[in-house]
Amino acid sequence: MQEICKGGFTMAGSVLSRRELLSLCGTTGASMLIGSVMSSGESLIPAERAVDHLLLGAADLESAMVWFERKAGVKAEAGGSHPGVGTRNALISLGRRQYLEIIAPDPRQTTFSFQIDVRKLSEPRLITWAAATTNIDAIAQKAREAGHQIFGPRDGSRARPDGRVLHWKTLGVVNKFGLEDVEPIPFFIQWASDSLHPSEDSPKGCELQSFEIGHPEPANVTATLKGLGIQATVKRSAKVTLTAALKTPKGRVELS
Repeated sequence: MQEICKGGFTMAGSVLSRRELLSLCGTTGASMLIGSVMSSGESLIPAERAVDHLLLGAADLESAMVWFERKAGVKAEAGGSHPGVGTRNALISLGRRQYLEIIAPDPRQTTFSFQIDVRKLSEPRLITWAAATTNIDAIAQKAREAGHQIFGPRDGSRARPDGRVLHWKTLGVVNKFGLEDVEPIPFFIQWASDSLHPSEDSPKGCELQSFEIGHPEPANVTATLKGLGIQATVKRSAKVTLTAALKTPKGRVELS
């Protein structure tokens, strides 16, 4: 697996479905790491505290950065290109160990293979999310016991411009709930203890206050998330939606 930028992932040498690729990709305060909950039987972790990062798809990166700055009052920092994928990104910290990734087409690349066609989006929208964990092997075991097909855990790394190498592991859970290019079931990420989390050096000023999911099958999505250690607010909706409320310099802002 290769990293496609500061926080988004793609598979090298494999052909995966949209949902399989997204499974591997790209509350106020810190994210709560899932892992010990899975093995000890403690209470489930609220989705807004489980978030590591949210992916906001857009047809044009610069326009999306301006759009977000006008809404929230914080300017995203450009991350980089995803060679061979046709996308690039920008990042915003959402508080300790949580961040937002804006992902959009890279006009300098001649091919586009990202499994969600963000080029057709009329405005930026949330397309998927990552949940943080301290015990990715426990998540994998729990998912297998529940009958899910999984991808991973897989190792990943990236060299920062300052030469520091970041390391992580990711796990994808194949599911049937992704519709209309929105994936409600997260992929999982475990950062190495010596790696700087992207939230620490991305532009600050925003915090994640709440996160909820809309789906035509709310009970089934809720049950699947519970089986993975996550307690989520899942409302009945004709379409699949992800909605995040942020505390920003311009007040409360909702992304969906």
